[in-house]
Amino acid sequence: MADKSKRFLSGIILLLSILHLNASVTDYVDPKIGSEGLGRVFIGPSMPYGMVKPSPDCTSSPNSGWLPMPVQVNGFSQVHVSGTGGGPKYGNILIQPFEGELNSIRHIDYRADETIELGYYATTYANSKIHTEITTASRASAYRITYPGNKNPALMIDAGFFLGESPVPDAREAQQFVGSEVQVLSDREVCGHSRIRGGWNNGRAYTVYFYLVTDNPAIKTATWKSGNISDAKDQYDSGEKTGALMQFMSSVKTLNIRIGISFISALKAKENLLRETEGKTFDNLREKLLCSWKDILNRVKIDPKTSDKHKRMFYTGLYHTMIMPVDRSGENPLWTDPCPYYDDFYAIWDTYRTSSPLITLVDPLRETDIVNSLINIYKRDGYMPDARSGNANGRTQGGSNAEIVIADAFVKGLEGIDYNLALEAMLKDATVDPGGNHEAEGRGGLREYNELGYIPHGIPRAGNRTVEYSYCDYAIHLVAKGLGHNELASEYLKKSENWKNLWRDDYEHDGTKGFIMPRDQDGNWLDYIPFGHSQKRRPMFKYTPVTFEGPWYTPWWSMFFYEASSWEYSLSIPHDVEGLIEKCGGKKDFETRLDKFFDKNYFNVNNEPSFLSPCLYHWISRPDRSSDRVLEIIENNYSDTPEGLPGNDDSGAMSSWLVFHMTGLYPNAGQDYYLIHTPVLESATFTLGNDRNFSIRAENLSERNRYIQSATLNGKDYPYSAIRHADIMKGGELRLKMGPRPKKWGTVMFADQE
Repeated sequence: MADKSKRFLSGIILLLSILHLNASVTDYVDPKIGSEGLGRVFIGPSMPYGMVKPSPDCTSSPNSGWLPMPVQVNGFSQVHVSGTGGGPKYGNILIQPFEGELNSIRHIDYRADETIELGYYATTYANSKIHTEITTASRASAYRITYPGNKNPALMIDAGFFLGESPVPDAREAQQFVGSEVQVLSDREVCGHSRIRGGWNNGRAYTVYFYLVTDNPAIKTATWKSGNISDAKDQYDSGEKTGALMQFMSSVKTLNIRIGISFISALKAKENLLRETEGKTFDNLREKLLCSWKDILNRVKIDPKTSDKHKRMFYTGLYHTMIMPVDRSGENPLWTDPCPYYDDFYAIWDTYRTSSPLITLVDPLRETDIVNSLINIYKRDGYMPDARSGNANGRTQGGSNAEIVIADAFVKGLEGIDYNLALEAMLKDATVDPGGNHEAEGRGGLREYNELGYIPHGIPRAGNRTVEYSYCDYAIHLVAKGLGHNELASEYLKKSENWKNLWRDDYEHDGTKGFIMPRDQDGNWLDYIPFGHSQKRRPMFKYTPVTFEGPWYTPWWSMFFYEASSWEYSLSIPHDVEGLIEKCGGKKDFETRLDKFFDKNYFNVNNEPSFLSPCLYHWISRPDRSSDRVLEIIENNYSDTPEGLPGNDDSGAMSSWLVFHMTGLYPNAGQDYYLIHTPVLESATFTLGNDRNFSIRAENLSERNRYIQSATLNGKDYPYSAIRHADIMKGGELRLKMGPRPKKWGTVMFADQE
């Protein structure tokens, strides 16, 4: 009996091992990670960089449309963003299944259950018992709806719904209704559009066109305008909300719906639908979606012995990085040319640090298209975006950070890009003030920046703009130098030191000296800064290095720093860390400052200005301390749960930060190298765009053996704590030997520093 039990147990273990080995990489993507708490990720199905993102809309408030149960569901719309803060965008072309007569346009229900998987969403409504399944192609969504058969199955199509609606006219960051239209073309077809303006970027009006087809004919249809239902087959756009209703035979138990989407026209939406879905079943479409993701996710293979938790964290992070920006090539209503067109850069201020470098490493041809899109937007609209959504630039948050994306591509040798035109676009940002349009593009406060060498207090976001313009100027220096414009390169190298003009050497906080602090246009340092609209008695409050938000009367968007404190931004000089160390009093004082920064929680894990900070120990010959900080941050703030992201994912920014650090590499964006530290994964192998592989392997990695003792690159001793992109692109293996205590490995970053 005991032998039988042992054989049975052995069989079970063998079966589980086989199932584990046969698991697809897509099985480890969990769209629920980061969906709750601050993450705000999109939970519905999406193709890589897909234009259409269908999912439930739970009231008009959440940015991604979705909220956890038991909140109501208004229906399912076709276009969403992922991980964003601020005001919402999109949530267009809502459908809602229901049963009964066509006498109401309100059919809210609640979820009894919910399934969220890669490329698939399903829910059963608590009241009506209707079961809805969703998958998608790039430009057309697919629904399979199962009705319980209590009454006639029906469908509502709402062209007037959108996220972020406000009763306040022209409310800041709220989307505003412009117009809509529907037309019942036949008993199976409905088309129309939704026209909306505003939202997070306060953008011009965009129009989402749709073409919907059902596999069963409707026995009755109706349309509405401003809530008034009629038997009319069409409702033209007169600036009022419109929609359509369809009722089907009681014998219909399963209804398949396809919805093509376009930003050009309803006919283009139909063309998208036919091209992507004709002749394909719901399951065919989901399988194609999974295959598309398999191709990308398999470009990074990690150790098969990795825990399921870490597999989920890693591959979901990679997935989140490639949901946005959105490929709308051929779908640009503003101009027609063969150049790629991408939208929903939401925002480059968030994504340039880690998302762009990760796409460059994993999907370089895609990054080339993205960069070409930025340059072409400059060519057609006059400026590259720092953010763009709904075919409109906006909003700038700090620097003109497309420059850093350009520099990152340039120094890493991405081909197929007109870098001379790119430099022209960068110089436009650096020399032409956008005037009253500074929240949408270019550099606000540029005249003062160029005249004074800093942006004085009184201009919104003066502190981080000065710091970030300095970095953007360094990006111009790199591209100009590489293209042989030596005088121009020298000019912008000098300007890249402008951050020092806001460095107040004598300011002390918590025993630490030297911070980026406010200064007026006459050069005076400001301990108390005025805010408010009264010219006679303006309220004053004390500004310190831990000030994050001002009093209630302070315009949040106009603070000295955007979404961070001086403690954070005073350590955010990624192009001149050596100069920063000198300003902080040398390596010993810098290490003390870093320790205080983390130990006293001045570090803010949930926003991008602190992304590089944990690795700053590399510059003082202590990569072991960088490893300590990175591993601690991941352990305490990231997980494979719905609250597994510590801040807004911001189009994959938080996720790509995690992916890089789990491999043991971290980029300094706009520059050609990666910092090396202790990985979370025992191995990670990148399939590069040149058909070569590059692997990072950590021998004897464990919770105890967490420090790099020595390293080899392709079998040769590698004592350096950073590696050039060009060396990675040659292929090969970086092997790290791990041990329980720090050793002298990595005391210099590169060979030329010895």
